[in-house]
Amino acid sequence: MSNRPSTITSFDQFRLSEPVQRAIRDARFTTPTPVQQAAIPLAIERRDILATAQTGTGKTAAFTLPMIDRLAGGRARARMPRALILEPVRELALQVQEQVNLFSAHVNLSSELFIGGINIGPQIRRAAQPVDVMIATPGRLLDLFDRGALLLIGVEILVIDEADRMLDMGFIPDIESIVAKLPVRRQTMMLSATMPPEIGRIAKRFLQRPARVSVAPPAATTELVDQSVIHCRAGDKDRILRTLLGNPAIESALVFCNRKRTVDELVRTLRRDRIQVEPLHGDMAQPVRLKTMEAFRGGEIRALVATDVAGRGLDVRGISHVLNYDVPTQPEDYVHHIGRTGRAGTPGTSITLAASAEREHLEAIEKLINLKIRVQRADEGATPAVSPPAADTPEAKPNSGKRTKRTTSLDHPPGSDSSSHPLEHILAPAVPRHRTPPARQRRNGIAAAPKRTPTWSETVGKARRRHQDADAEPAKRGPSRKSYRRSQTTPNLNTSPDKRPAAARTSRGSKFFRDSEHVPAFLRSPPAPSE
Repeated sequence: MSNRPSTITSFDQFRLSEPVQRAIRDARFTTPTPVQQAAIPLAIERRDILATAQTGTGKTAAFTLPMIDRLAGGRARARMPRALILEPVRELALQVQEQVNLFSAHVNLSSELFIGGINIGPQIRRAAQPVDVMIATPGRLLDLFDRGALLLIGVEILVIDEADRMLDMGFIPDIESIVAKLPVRRQTMMLSATMPPEIGRIAKRFLQRPARVSVAPPAATTELVDQSVIHCRAGDKDRILRTLLGNPAIESALVFCNRKRTVDELVRTLRRDRIQVEPLHGDMAQPVRLKTMEAFRGGEIRALVATDVAGRGLDVRGISHVLNYDVPTQPEDYVHHIGRTGRAGTPGTSITLAASAEREHLEAIEKLINLKIRVQRADEGATPAVSPPAADTPEAKPNSGKRTKRTTSLDHPPGSDSSSHPLEHILAPAVPRHRTPPARQRRNGIAAAPKRTPTWSETVGKARRRHQDADAEPAKRGPSRKSYRRSQTTPNLNTSPDKRPAAARTSRGSKFFRDSEHVPAFLRSPPAPSE
């Protein structure tokens, strides 16, 4: 295990080819970092390496320089890359490709980037061409392999970058599937910012007798970053962050949130206050993410609100402040967040907003880094939103015996003249509020009893009695249309019942008979009653 770096003070001491040395001089690299001093000689000897180092210590050059030097004397074949670099996120893959192109400027070497979020059609056509170095994310690489766009039997060098991040994102099954498709005789380098026990177990399966390089203790934070924490309520984080971003001393800020939804909501809130911010998370399209990162690197965007997609390995120079809107649930993520500032010997500042429900995560972070984070007031280093009251303000009159209203920070909203600072209402303790019961209605000077809500049995019994009363009284119905017509006919004056037999229905009447003698008896009219 190589824990102490070699006494190498210049890149000329490495056994690298002249074209690679010329590219190093063009990039103005003079002194190798500790991880480069320890890892480059082992990589030149083609040994498997398990390296643990902080972010921003030059791990990318530690494996790209010996890789380019080895591949410079060969030739790639179609659909068969010679070197494979796996990255957890797209932004890291893009940065690694930039480093490969930088150090292979004087070498006939080709490199291609295969990441998700963009059309796979052009990538399939590029994979069919000879490629020396392939930089890819695990998901897109497996997609290309399943489509038959490439073969992995010609891979000579495998690099697994940010292995602990791969573990957190659930890429280990994909990496196992990729490693199963590679030749057994190869050189494997695994690099990680931290070394949890699971990474050690994975390294035993992927690496063969690896040389271990540990330049810095795991989860160690750089001394160039001034770390502080602000204890506040969860509902006051937006207001505190708005005040912190109003400080002109913050030249470039990176704000981290734990969830993508929080990023979108926070960006909308800050934009309403006319603060120039842009979001960055995994749900954004790849062209939009690339455009946002370029604008942030160029200084066009002052503040960037992002998730952990920007927390690992992103090399953006000039970030003065890192603001953790949420306390990271994983202590190792805190180390990666604050590692975005304080790089290349430049001091930086890290401020974390911690609510009461996040105290447990904060204690885990302090235990991991073995440091008690300094507690900062919300108004420390912030720019007041209003000017302080004038010196000639008349003092309050002494109490004349009358009971005065107690004044609290809740009675004066931010920006009022009675508060010395717009965030004083956040630091003041909350005043308990009690609900006052409504006054009873009075009738003839006597307070009426409160209205009682009937019970369920009373309500059901009342409804049952109402239905019983309705059934006892027959409904009063109006005359039908048929009875109404009968009432309009002329009444019969003869009220005596007619005992004559009913006449049989026939089609012939009395008018068909010539004289009355031939008229049947049942057709004759009854004789008139005698008086």
